[in-house]
Amino acid sequence: MQRHYGLDWLRIGAFAILILYHVGMVFVPWDFHAKLPGAWWVAVPMMASNPWRLSLLFLVSGYASRALMLRNKAAWRFARQRSLRLLVPLAFGIAVIVPVQPWVELCQKYGYPAGFGHFWVHDYFRFGAIGPLFLPAWNHLWFVGYLWAYTLALAAGALLLPQVVRQALQALFAWTMRGPALLAVPIAWMVMVNFQLFPGARETHALAGDWVAHFSYFPAFLFGYALACAPQTLAALVRWWKPSAALAVAAYALVAGIEIRWPGSTMPHPWGIVFSAARAVEAWAAIAALIGYADGHWNRDRPSRRLLTEAVFPFYIVHQSIIVLVAFWIAPLGWPGWLAFPALVAATVAGCCAFYFVGRAIGPLRPLIGLRRHASRRTHVDPRPAIA
Repeated sequence: MQRHYGLDWLRIGAFAILILYHVGMVFVPWDFHAKLPGAWWVAVPMMASNPWRLSLLFLVSGYASRALMLRNKAAWRFARQRSLRLLVPLAFGIAVIVPVQPWVELCQKYGYPAGFGHFWVHDYFRFGAIGPLFLPAWNHLWFVGYLWAYTLALAAGALLLPQVVRQALQALFAWTMRGPALLAVPIAWMVMVNFQLFPGARETHALAGDWVAHFSYFPAFLFGYALACAPQTLAALVRWWKPSAALAVAAYALVAGIEIRWPGSTMPHPWGIVFSAARAVEAWAAIAALIGYADGHWNRDRPSRRLLTEAVFPFYIVHQSIIVLVAFWIAPLGWPGWLAFPALVAATVAGCCAFYFVGRAIGPLRPLIGLRRHASRRTHVDPRPAIA
C-alpha cells in the first residue's frame, strides 16, 4: 500500500477542528468540565462538524490499520504493536494529563475545597465517586480506549475468520460500496442505529454498554479498513464528492435551522425526528465528500505534513486539559467571549506545541505522548500511514 497523503491531511484537519470544537464547548450551553459565559448560538456553527468529526477519525484509523496489519503480517503482532502505541499514552494520560479536568469541574461546579495536589494524591485514584464523578477518569481519551478495543476486535477477526471469508467480505464491500449505494447504505445504517436499534440513547463513553457509540464508530472503523484495499470505492467517492457535499450542506442547513428555531430546548414533534435524521445524513455525506475531495485534491506531500502528522496524537492527548485549566484560570477575569475565545485557542496551541516538542526531544517521554521510542532516521518518504 502507498501512503495516502490526502487522508493524512484530512486527519490533521479533523484534529484541528476538534481542538476548536472543545474550545467552543466552554461557551456553549452544553455540559462541559469548565464553563465561561457564552451564548446559545455558539451551538449552531459547532453542529457543522458535530455529527461527523469522530466517525471520520475512526474511519481514517481503520484505513491506516489495514496498512499496519499488512506490514506486521501476523494479526497478533499487529495487536501487540497497536496495544503498546495506544495503551501506554492512554495510561499516562489517565494518570497525569486528565486529572486536572475533574479537579476543575469539582471546584467550579461543586465547591471542592482542596488544591490540585491534594486532589491528585488523595482523591483522584480512589476508584469511586466524588459527587457525580467517578474517578479516575479518561474523559476525552475515551477515543484512544475505543480505538484500542476496535483494534483488538479487528485482530481477532483476522485470526478467527478463514482467508476465503475475509476475501469474500472484501469483495462484497467493493461490490456494494459504489454508485448511489455509497451514500444510501451508510446513511440508512446511521438512521437505523438512532431510530430502531437504540432510540433516544446517548453515548456514554464508558466502553461497556455504550452500544449506540459502538454501532456508529466500529462500522466506520471497518469501512476505513476495507476502503484501504478497495480502489474502486475510493474512485467512487472522488466522483461523488460534489453531490455528497451538496447533500451535507443541505442537511446541515436543516439542522441549523431547527436549532435556531428551538435553541437548547426539546423540539416539538416531528421536528426532533427530522433533526436526528438530518444529522445522520449530514454525518455520512460530509465524510464521503471530505474523503473524495482529499483523494482528488490533497493526495500530495508537503514539507510540513510529516511533522503535523506526528504531532496530532500528542496534541490530542493534552489539548482538553489545557482548555479546561486555562478556562478555569480566566473565569474570574470576566472576559467577554470575543476575547476569551481567541485567548483559549492561543493558549491551547502554545501548550500543545510545548508538550509535543519537549516530549519529542526526550527519549523516555516519547512513548508516553504517543510517539515511537526512537525518532526515525530515514530520509526517504515514509510509506507507512499515520494512525493515532
